[in-house]
Amino acid sequence: MDNTCFRHTDSEAYVSCGRCDRTICPDCMISAPVGFQCPECVASANVALPKTRFGGTFNTVPKVTRAILITCISIFVLSLLLGGVRSFSISFGMIPAAIASGEWWRLFTSTLLHGSVLHLLFNMYALYWLGPQLERSLGHVRFAALYVLSALGGSVASYWFSDLNTVSVGASGAIFGLITATIVIGREMRTDVSQLIVLLGINVVIGFLQPGIDWRAHFGGAVTGAAIAFIYTKGTRLNRDQIHRVGVAGIFAILVLATLARNAQVSALIGL
Repeated sequence: MDNTCFRHTDSEAYVSCGRCDRTICPDCMISAPVGFQCPECVASANVALPKTRFGGTFNTVPKVTRAILITCISIFVLSLLLGGVRSFSISFGMIPAAIASGEWWRLFTSTLLHGSVLHLLFNMYALYWLGPQLERSLGHVRFAALYVLSALGGSVASYWFSDLNTVSVGASGAIFGLITATIVIGREMRTDVSQLIVLLGINVVIGFLQPGIDWRAHFGGAVTGAAIAFIYTKGTRLNRDQIHRVGVAGIFAILVLATLARNAQVSALIGL
């Protein structure tokens, strides 16, 4: 058997497609009711792929996790090349007064920035550790919604409870969301999550004791991630998609309303 993938000739492959028998690499392996199939066979046969208990499609490649990792690392390198980390933080970071002035995109862009190499490495290692397992359990779309809304939840909490001219950056809110989501889903699956609970507790304490850490974003991301994971554990095979969509949309609406309410407060304070 040729030990190279028929779609990616530079990748080693030791698994064959269950339909066409061509060798496929891990990037091309799609779980089927029996074994694996290649993307071409799945597309041509309109194969109904099995679902996880949370409604996601089985997959072997955590594409969303990879995309987030690449994006955050690339932006950090870019910030070093174009003016420095501090300059990027001022231009795109979380500054409540700037958000109230109409720069709402900072709620999202701040979660892609990091203040130092150590800050970046800590968050990206946590994402690399937690992301793939969660993404395989939830599927790409549900995992992406969990990550983005946890990041937004962290930003909204920081917006509400930080000083108006505070500058904060980082994916920590999203990471805390992944931690609490893993705990909620792990408990639903009756797996041992005691180590994660201890890790969460340690990081909460560090957030309060170490100056310069935005514990508000940690708190907001953790609460949002736990709420979304709780929604993901609800529903049956027949209605879970609808429950998940409505639940996630509801959390997004709450975050939007909270942002608008804080906008009104900050605008009054700074005389906008």
